Amino acid sequence: MHYDERMSGDPSYLSAYREAVHQHGCEFESTLWANEKTQRVRFEVFARMCDLSCRRILDAGCSRGDLAAYLLENRIDYQHFIGLDAVGELIQFAQNRKLPRSEFHGGDFVTHPKLLQTGDPQVIVFCGSLNTMKLDTVIDVLDAAWRATRETLMFNFLSDCATEHAPRQTGPAYRLSTMVLLEWALDQSDHVAFRQDYFPHGHDATIRLDKASV
Repeated sequence: MHYDERMSGDPSYLSAYREAVHQHGCEFESTLWANEKTQRVRFEVFARMCDLSCRRILDAGCSRGDLAAYLLENRIDYQHFIGLDAVGELIQFAQNRKLPRSEFHGGDFVTHPKLLQTGDPQVIVFCGSLNTMKLDTVIDVLDAAWRATRETLMFNFLSDCATEHAPRQTGPAYRLSTMVLLEWALDQSDHVAFRQDYFPHGHDATIRLDKASV
């Protein structure tokens, strides 16, 4: 498959997060989510689309560790949780939460994709962490994550199939080509799930793909 639509890479995919930390410290605003409700909706979709209990999970772009905290609050007893993030202050915040069966590591998985192998994960997730990347970078990251995961890869993104009533995205977050990402997933696996029904107007989408039926 050829990705002729891919745009050039953007080395500034981390700058918005660093600026948010500079302005807000490690408060919720540093995640760049609109509010805690929309963050939790995305977490709920992950938990419904994939049984995360008793699994080794790697959260690529974990920010403050909010996904691990959500899973614990909802008694989803993962085996082990590994968080990766390139913004050091956010990793320090996550480490200081001392969440059980969890560890958090600093590093840029875009420039160092072998980080995605940390802890031999069964499930790798990207929750919002692809939003500031251009499409070619996203494809490269997903390729590396698919090689690294034992079983499942799951990611959300801002869908370009949203209606005209969806919020406009003019940066630092971008809408990505839903059809290109679906085709990429189907090229990797014949076990793919897709959802774009959890926000009005198709604002956000989630894809899960498995290496085998699990």
